[in-house]
Amino acid sequence: MRFVRDPCGVACLVITYMMVIYADYVVMRWIILQTMQDSIWAPLHVVLFNTVVFLLGLSHLKAVLSDPGTVPLPANRLDFSDLHTVGKNNGTGNGHNEWTVCTRCETYRPPRAHHCRICKRCIRRMDHHCPWINNCVGERNQKFFLQFLVYVGMLALYSIALVVGSWVYPCEDCGSDTLESQTRLLHSVILLLESALFGLFVLAIMVDQMHAILHDETAVEQAQQKGAYRPNRRKFYLLADVFGRGHPACWLLPCTSFSSSSSTLRYYDTPLLSHDV
Repeated sequence: MRFVRDPCGVACLVITYMMVIYADYVVMRWIILQTMQDSIWAPLHVVLFNTVVFLLGLSHLKAVLSDPGTVPLPANRLDFSDLHTVGKNNGTGNGHNEWTVCTRCETYRPPRAHHCRICKRCIRRMDHHCPWINNCVGERNQKFFLQFLVYVGMLALYSIALVVGSWVYPCEDCGSDTLESQTRLLHSVILLLESALFGLFVLAIMVDQMHAILHDETAVEQAQQKGAYRPNRRKFYLLADVFGRGHPACWLLPCTSFSSSSSTLRYYDTPLLSHDV
């Protein structure tokens, strides 16, 4: 478990939880309790909505606190001169499957690993550093990041549906108190705007993430124009590399363990390190 001490990331974490807590407050206090107090659907919506909130929070915490795939440092640091001799061009290699040298970490790194200037470490299959999880999105936590995006999208759609439903089917006693009615309307409009904005935002990120997974190309690799690594692999196996080898029905459960086939790559199983570590 780790936590990146980045001010921007910490601020984004606070904003994220404030938005989720506010959405839960508005739905419970001003929609369900006000417009569905005599409905048999009220308990069901309370359970379902808070279940989505719980799964969202759990997947987000795992994405925040999980190791994204940090490349371990060797027991004995390498000479800086040796780094420049072995890994030229500031630690980048020419081949897709070559081990390279990071001059910042002063160590060798496996294929598809890249250095994060915020985390100050090399991350295996790094996609990008996301301030909303205050962590890198890499080999070991991309699954939790995608789950977080899915649950945010579900919560946004659920909130919009409840707000619209409360307007289309208002309760008979909701308009008896003018101040209370205006307060409920104000919170509903704010929640509607919040859900629409965050929903569209995570949808765009989700589409980008799925495109990267199905084309086997991270955002870093796309920016460096290195191309895909395994273009002939079936889409299911590309998804399984991220979500694990379990049944697809369990892919959205944040409690399942990481079991990607790519995690079997051992850091010290390379002749490159045999004489240096």
